[in-house]
Order: sequence, then C-alpha cells, then structure tokens
Amino acid sequence: MSKDKPGIWITGASSGIGKAAAIEFARTGCRVFASSRRVTELERLNKSLKEENLELEVFPCNVASSANVEQTAKKILSSYEIDCLINNAGITSFKLAEENSINEIDDIINTNLLGSIYTIKSVLPHFIEKRGGTIINVLSTAAKKIFTNSSAYAASKTGLKTYADVLREEVRKYKIKVVNIIPGATVTPMWSQEVRKEHSHRMMEPEDIARYLVWVFLQKENVISEEIVIRPIEGDL
Repeated sequence: MSKDKPGIWITGASSGIGKAAAIEFARTGCRVFASSRRVTELERLNKSLKEENLELEVFPCNVASSANVEQTAKKILSSYEIDCLINNAGITSFKLAEENSINEIDDIINTNLLGSIYTIKSVLPHFIEKRGGTIINVLSTAAKKIFTNSSAYAASKTGLKTYADVLREEVRKYKIKVVNIIPGATVTPMWSQEVRKEHSHRMMEPEDIARYLVWVFLQKENVISEEIVIRPIEGDL
C-alpha cells in the first residue's frame, strides 16, 4: 500500500471549489483522489495538470449512492492510504419551499447530506484503525444564516454541520479531526450565469477556499480548526 504522499479524497472535484482544491493539493505534493459523476471533466482536469508534471487519481463516484461510495472507498484503499476526506459534492435549486418538488428535495438531501455521511462512514473504520485522519466538510453560510429560496439546501448543510459536530466529539479519542468550512458566495457553477455576471466582483474565487482547505489539512497534529467561516469582504449577497 502506497504511503509516500498524503492521500486526499475530494468529492465534487470536477468543478468549483472541488476542482480548485484538487489542483491546490496536487501542487502541494499530495496524492489526490478526485471523484465526481462527470468523469470527462475529471479527465480534462487531469490532462491540464500533466502539463505541470502533476496528475490525479480519478475515481468516478456518485455520492448519492451508498453502494457506489463504498465501492469507491474500497478501490482507493486497496492501493493507497486516505489521510483526508473533503466532502465538497453539492447541488441546490434556488427555489421557494413551496415550489421545490419532492424529487428536487430528495436529490439535494441525498447528495449534500446523505452523500457526505456515506463518504464519512466509508473512511471512518480506516481512520479509527490508524488512529488519525482528517474530515473536512465544505458547507455554506446557509447553515448559519437565513436565505430565502434555499430551504432544502440549507437543511442539507445544517444537517451535515450538526452531524459533523457530534461526530467530532465521538472521534476525538482516535485523534480524528472533523472540520467544517463555511464559505459565503463563491464563483462556482452552482450559481446561475446571470448571478455570476452581476456579482462576481463581490464573490470569492474557488482558489481562495482551496488554499484554506490545504492550510487546514497541514495544521499540526495537536491543533484543529473546528469551524471556519469564510465570507467575501463586502459580505453576503
């Protein structure tokens, strides 16, 4: 089993914060396990990194499927160590609660909340056995502040925050770190082109968040930043 480089498993790595994090961790000298449903985008990212003599280990995964998550974790762990899990995969709908269909709500909860729990459960035995590991959840300011047109999304992120807060207390004895990163408005495909065109000058870049993720992972073993809120300097949209 390869242990020459820290192993970082990133979900939702085909775009936005996940893509920026994959690049940043690769440049830092880590072995990156990039997951997403959009395999073509992962391969395109890998091709661009090879121009810098860097590459990713691509592991396609639909986090909304517990079976798919478990299979993916087993594939990674059969050859490598996972030292850090970054739960970044997420979707939203930007609709009023009364307009959200049940299918839309299911998709958001299954991806953002249950998908993250599935990945955590898949690496937890490994982290407990080796008595260490880092779990970083990319949440949203919607988990701390009320925004209209985001009820299902806010519920998924708030649910994951609470799950992670409880988990952190339970796994301290194993020296497992559980960190919640709570970013404000960031220029990612989650926002419509219209919003990005109008407000991008006020929004954070994915690379800004990626640098925080690397910094959190590289903290000393006896230090943990349990929760970090990151907002644009001009505040929320």
